[in-house]
Amino acid sequence: MLGGVVLALGPLVWVWYQHRHATPLRRLQALTLLTLFLTFDLVLFGAFTRLTDSGLGCPDWPGCYGNASPIGASAHIEAAQSAMPTGPVTHGKAWVEMIHRYLATSVGVLILVLAIVSWTGWKRSARNGRARLMSPWWPTLTLVWVCIQGAFGALTVTMKLFPAIVTLHLLGGLALLALLCVQVVRSAQFEGCIAPVAMRAGLRRLLWLSFALLVLQIALGGWVSTNYAVLACTDFPMCQGSWWPLMDFRQGFELWRELGLTGTGEHISFSALTAIHYVHRIMAFIVLALLGVLAWRLNRVVALRSPSRWIAALISLQLATGLSNVVLDWPLVAAVLHTGGAGALVIVLTWAIAASRTDPRTRAPVAPETSASRVPA
Repeated sequence: MLGGVVLALGPLVWVWYQHRHATPLRRLQALTLLTLFLTFDLVLFGAFTRLTDSGLGCPDWPGCYGNASPIGASAHIEAAQSAMPTGPVTHGKAWVEMIHRYLATSVGVLILVLAIVSWTGWKRSARNGRARLMSPWWPTLTLVWVCIQGAFGALTVTMKLFPAIVTLHLLGGLALLALLCVQVVRSAQFEGCIAPVAMRAGLRRLLWLSFALLVLQIALGGWVSTNYAVLACTDFPMCQGSWWPLMDFRQGFELWRELGLTGTGEHISFSALTAIHYVHRIMAFIVLALLGVLAWRLNRVVALRSPSRWIAALISLQLATGLSNVVLDWPLVAAVLHTGGAGALVIVLTWAIAASRTDPRTRAPVAPETSASRVPA
């Protein structure tokens, strides 16, 4: 905890110094934006931790064999590494896991500061009779969520990389990105830096549908990664030389089970891993096509051309890194970038949703009430 506080002091001091002459709202906005950036980095480092098999580098929580760092646990780590040199516990993996925990704690501290500053400014503006700052309930919700996310981080370790828990931990990190992104946009709107963009009702529905399917696709991708099903198909566009390989959907999508096992304790079959991989691949075609249509539609709205181009660039990145994971034997850089691209898409779509509103002129008209409809049954 002390390590996390020390790490958080750097961003706090930097924001205070860079914006020492700015308004409280502008300082709060800068701190929120920086916290969003650092949370995105944390999601990337979490992917790196998982992909390097460092999730159990320290098999207890919150410390490492009861110590605050791998230095104090060196004897335990040495014994585990001697017994299994390529196992889950090595000096390098222990440091990766603990650095991830230090960074996560520092992000938690920053979110705690955001909540405190928001409530303090809210109450002070009320006492002074000035217009109140932005509602502090968004930072409060974010603080509650990061505590829940920390609990899932603990369960990830104590439940030995239970696939459902690891996948929920990934989704929780992306939810943090969305919550912080909404606050950045709302604070900019509150200060008058940007105005809400009026959007046709049909386009806004497409935006929400794209966001929902993106979240589903990320959940499927997390399920592929946590079950180590990436290499179940090593060719493209077919899988194992077939357009429809042998698949066991029941085993593959049995959610509550240990890593590598079925709910009855048997080893999971290769056909189940194939089903996990292939469903994610099929869904990828649907989501990428939908996001391509969304990018084209958003590009026709002048104020939303920037996010439309970001979406186009990010779906290209996702396609390239996804193919690299399959045909290049799951390279680490491509796998981390694939997670980063998913996180960036969540941010861009959240920004587009928060920065826009439905144009009331494009809503479906409500049928007028007739005299017959007023007659009681």
